[in-house]
Amino acid sequence: MKGLSSLFRKRKSTPPSPKPVVVVSGLPRSGTSMMMKMLEAGGMELVIDGIRTPDEDNPKGYYEFERVKQLDKGDTAWVADAQGKAVKVISALLEYLPREYEYRVLFMNRKMPEVLASQRKMLERRGEKSEISDEKLAKLLQKHVQQVKLWLARQPNFTMLDMDYNAMLADPEPWAEKVNAFLGGGLDVRAMVEVVDPNLYRNRAEEAA
Repeated sequence: MKGLSSLFRKRKSTPPSPKPVVVVSGLPRSGTSMMMKMLEAGGMELVIDGIRTPDEDNPKGYYEFERVKQLDKGDTAWVADAQGKAVKVISALLEYLPREYEYRVLFMNRKMPEVLASQRKMLERRGEKSEISDEKLAKLLQKHVQQVKLWLARQPNFTMLDMDYNAMLADPEPWAEKVNAFLGGGLDVRAMVEVVDPNLYRNRAEEAA
């Protein structure tokens, strides 16, 4: 009987493996908010707090989590709860994410003249002015992006998918499909495509020249 009862003994279930943290990254003004909105529409839970509200620069919202800005000061406790969710982290802060978690990074790339034009307009609205020329800033930002991507490629717990903001606006569906595949499937690709709004495509390269 003892042997028979052991057949019916419940097996201990293996806990599911933790899901990776989905990180939307890139330079400021590179389309990260749009990517976050697409993930939300696709059915992914986001790590946001709504503290930074929509404005003229981002009329559909920033999709930010304020504690992210304290990563370089050691505020990382929140990352455990971000597993299986998406959070926006600018490229300069990626290296401060704790190494004990897995990350899937959607890295947004946008034409540099557009990034600079968008940043310049934002500064102007705040009554501020950049002390560095666009030419010099472009070189610094390009070097920064190269260094970040090289660093990401060397990290065993980071996997990156390069995203092209300009191409996404022109034809979002193949990019939404790429994101869905990269994140393991299950997202509503059609809903992701529908949130892409070309009307918000300002600061084009030709306008920034």
